[in-house]
Amino acid sequence: MAVTKAMTKAIPHEKSSKAQEWHMEMKYENDSEGDATYYTSTFNHTARAADGDFTAAAKGSFNLAALTALCPVSQWDAVFASQVDSVITSPVVPPVADESFSVPS
Repeated sequence: MAVTKAMTKAIPHEKSSKAQEWHMEMKYENDSEGDATYYTSTFNHTARAADGDFTAAAKGSFNLAALTALCPVSQWDAVFASQVDSVITSPVVPPVADESFSVPS
């Protein structure tokens, strides 16, 4: 399982030239599109300086590592692994109807 992660959005909300809030989106992909084991999921998170998530600063002072650190990545990793397991690795197999069954007399 080759999992890749990419931050696809990081939108700052500013006040007095300082980011007060960040809305972030991260896309997870398992394997490559077109593969039988391909699966993708997107996670979102909002971090707020007012909640103590980070110290308000100029938006340019936040790099990819700093923004990623604001996200619950370990939680997302676990959720994505569970999703891949339930959809790709061990999907639920529904029961099959036996239309030929006759009730014994």
